[in-house]
Amino acid sequence: MSTAIRPEQIGHPEFEEHGGPLGGPNMVRETLVTGGKKWADVNNDVACHTERKPTKLWWGAFLISFALANLFFFGLASEVFVGVGVTGINHPVGWGVFIINFVFWIGIGHAGTLISAILFLFRQNWRTAINRSAEAMTVFAVMTALVFPLMHTGRPWYAAYWLLPIPNGRGPLWINFNSPLLWDVFAVSTYGTISIVFWYVGLVPDIATIRDRAVHPIRKKIYGLMSLGWVGKNRGWRHYETAYLMLAGLATPLVLSVHTIVSFDFAVSVIPGWHTTIFPPYFVAGAIFSGFGMVLTLTIIMRKVFALEDYITVNHLESMAKVVLLTSFVVGTAYLTEFIIAYYSGVEGERFHFSNRLFGPYWWAGWIMYTCNMAIPQLLWFKAIRRSIPILFVITLFVNLGMWFERYVIVVTSLHRDYLPSSWGMYNFQFADWALTIGSAGFFMSLFLIFCRVLPTICMFEVKAFMDPDKAARETEV
Repeated sequence: MSTAIRPEQIGHPEFEEHGGPLGGPNMVRETLVTGGKKWADVNNDVACHTERKPTKLWWGAFLISFALANLFFFGLASEVFVGVGVTGINHPVGWGVFIINFVFWIGIGHAGTLISAILFLFRQNWRTAINRSAEAMTVFAVMTALVFPLMHTGRPWYAAYWLLPIPNGRGPLWINFNSPLLWDVFAVSTYGTISIVFWYVGLVPDIATIRDRAVHPIRKKIYGLMSLGWVGKNRGWRHYETAYLMLAGLATPLVLSVHTIVSFDFAVSVIPGWHTTIFPPYFVAGAIFSGFGMVLTLTIIMRKVFALEDYITVNHLESMAKVVLLTSFVVGTAYLTEFIIAYYSGVEGERFHFSNRLFGPYWWAGWIMYTCNMAIPQLLWFKAIRRSIPILFVITLFVNLGMWFERYVIVVTSLHRDYLPSSWGMYNFQFADWALTIGSAGFFMSLFLIFCRVLPTICMFEVKAFMDPDKAARETEV
């Protein structure tokens, strides 16, 4: 006999009084879908957003995002027609807004692969309602990130060609394989390819569901082509599960490798603040931290705009908040370790760098980073805060802000004062820098909202697999 559950406790663990192996209480796992949904309700609630006209909330979010995306395009056009000098990049800060945003958006893309691949391999069922949107976030974040290193070359229509190892394309002249910037080309392109394939393979069964529901012949034809002839037979499901498992296995090491290689851009140099072996694990932990923060931000917006509260429950948000809290500790430990290593090393340049980070001209950026990434996430220790959606949303915004400032601090404070005081200088954001930074968020959000409009944002067949079949008996769809 189960104890009664009050409405305000929906989603909390349920206990059976004498269900344990020794006759004691037994905790029943939290339900992943609330509202007494049937299997047919899942199709109706998720697919309806691709079939009807957009809501006012969607239009409001999209228009704001698209306006910011136009700011992004303006910043790119300014650089193309005028030159890289429209930004604040100068000597000695030759790496500025382009590398800051590149590392930030690559980090954002990490949580999608983590949720989809690693949590899938570890059979974490709570990933089912958020993995689709997380995978899409990965794809769009990588697309946004790739713009910045290309534009940083100054003339990508000439320079991008030299980043590719084209056999016999330039005679005896080959690219410099010793450069970590070239390692990025291989790592990010591989990561982006696997992420797109992994995302699309997971979409195929749900696209077939939308195809079968489609009434308009053009919609039916488009979704029919996208579904790759999926009919849902037993043989198809067996091949699908094998392919999905293989892709998850391929994607898992990329979570560690991609941002590790991105960190080599800094760690293999001799610049104070960069030349350290802690950067690879530090960057990976920071990427997961910022990625989960962005997943939480997008998920909270998505569940409100598309009325998906019964599928993306407070329990899903709380589970992600726990990951944010854990990775905040890892990142904070890395911050403190950097100071300890600098002091213990006895290298005057390293000691000066970290003193300059706290008390130099960019002290405000350093303290914003430490406050947002170390102090504010400690509020997630409290269960009431983890389950309060407005407070959780504000915390995730601070996490995203803090992780952007982390990249700002790493790039700017390390370059503007190096070994020679005669070469010191300052880096100040110009209008183009702000346009590229703020506009990139609008560009990313516009792509994500378009995805939410035309494709299912929740993996319908995985959600159904974890619903109680006795309570979710199939009914005729309307």
